[in-house]
Amino acid sequence: MIKIFILDHHKIIREGLKMILKAETDIAVVGEAHSALELQQKIPIQSCDILLLDMDIPERSGLELMGDIKKKYPKLQILALSMKAEDRHAFRILKSGAVGYLCKDSVYEELVRAIRRIHTNGRYLSERLTEQLAMSIASENQVKPHEQLSNREMETLFLLASGKKIKEIAEELTLSVSTIFTFRARIFEKLDIKTNTELMHYALRNNLIDLNKVYS
Repeated sequence: MIKIFILDHHKIIREGLKMILKAETDIAVVGEAHSALELQQKIPIQSCDILLLDMDIPERSGLELMGDIKKKYPKLQILALSMKAEDRHAFRILKSGAVGYLCKDSVYEELVRAIRRIHTNGRYLSERLTEQLAMSIASENQVKPHEQLSNREMETLFLLASGKKIKEIAEELTLSVSTIFTFRARIFEKLDIKTNTELMHYALRNNLIDLNKVYS
């Protein structure tokens, strides 16, 4: 039996995931949580094989939370779930410790297959992500400036390029305003830009954000 724990801050998504898995005789959901704090209080770590981790929880950085989980429970396998497109975020998430990544748009078609593949082989990559990885390896010597950013700097980049204000970003990432200013300065230096407008143009050119979501 493959034992699953679900962390997602949307109840409707948790219920949908449980409904999909309920039909599988070899998979059981052993617990769920809506926040990082509840996860720490409830996860039955000794009897959990795979954690379905929402990377977009509002109160903490998904990457930071995943790092904490991997330090405390190194053998726990994490299947990351996100609303963000695979090619923009998956590689960084996989490098940070996840063994699989699913965009929530495709989770209902791929979830069961991903869980079984992870349990058997230890990793799951969708066909699209496999193609992206192959392309990345083929051009690994062509490192783009944004690939030199830390995880926190990348999160700040996404939010700045999407039109968020410094104070809003600080609240969303639960960091101080001065820390976000520091991250912005580092981003500008590493990308060799000087304004938020230039940052937005850079993000659009490199397919890091969706145009229809800017300032939405």
